[in-house]
Amino acid sequence: MNSKVVFILLLLSVGVSLTLSSCKDLIEPDISNRQVVAEAPGDKLQTQNYSMNFWWDDLEDALQYRLQVVSPKFDSIPSLVLDTIIKGTKFSINLSPGYYQWHVRAENGSSKTAYSQAKSFTILQSSIKLQKVQLSTPANNFLTNQNSLSFSWSPLYGATQYHLEIDTANFADEKSIYYDKTISGQQINVTLSKDQVYQWRVMAINDTAQAQWSAINTFTYDRTPPAAVKQIAPGDKTTLNNPVSLQWNTVSTAVKYKLYVYKADGTTPYSSSFPMLLTATSYNFTTGSSGDTVYWKVTAIDAVGNEGPASDTRSFMIQ
Repeated sequence: MNSKVVFILLLLSVGVSLTLSSCKDLIEPDISNRQVVAEAPGDKLQTQNYSMNFWWDDLEDALQYRLQVVSPKFDSIPSLVLDTIIKGTKFSINLSPGYYQWHVRAENGSSKTAYSQAKSFTILQSSIKLQKVQLSTPANNFLTNQNSLSFSWSPLYGATQYHLEIDTANFADEKSIYYDKTISGQQINVTLSKDQVYQWRVMAINDTAQAQWSAINTFTYDRTPPAAVKQIAPGDKTTLNNPVSLQWNTVSTAVKYKLYVYKADGTTPYSSSFPMLLTATSYNFTTGSSGDTVYWKVTAIDAVGNEGPASDTRSFMIQ
């Protein structure tokens, strides 16, 4: 086989591969004949830990998974304990002592698998001292610019109260905790006083014992907006040919920018596209007509959503 034929065959092979890949992008694969492999908890597990960690193998082309937990069995269900959609392949929840079964299936926009084979597990009653609360909201690494924040966690069997601590120094000094409160429920609103990275945790208690501290979640309260944007080009009151490149400086705390473009009155948006969110620090303005006067300004927006002060408003005329 000469080199020319080999080259042609190679091109055909690449073309088929690209075609199959393109078809897969356009047509969602059918996963109904596939099977999710459920890993943990294993069948017939017995444990004194009220915190149960479910996980399963990832299935290609799945977008989400439906996890169901019942008590005691799927063929006799007096209690549907959990029926939830999960994007990943792991989920944790605190359960009361009892007998349970669980299964999981994969789903995408057009199809779903059968449920995995049901697995059973038993949670044995034990001392609250061995247990931990599962934190719910705010999630770990949460960002907010709202000073009133709701804290919530799952109930723990045997607990009568919950001890919430919020700190800014990772609980290094128990005598100077930022917020310290014991309540009977599993939710409380707390007002934050300053921009800061915070940590929070919860301990369940009853009349005779204390549980272990939960995991520590971190969140950031930030209401400080980014600095004002400084425009680079074009200069103010210039006359230019289309397209016009609008350019501005990078603001250190910004993750995106909002570009405002106005008609000749300086207040009416030039089109329904504006204001426009951009991650770049430039934009090619191409929609103007000859003789149009265009005004523009830019603001910076940080990861929390704080919008900084606007740049100066500049204008240009299209040649």
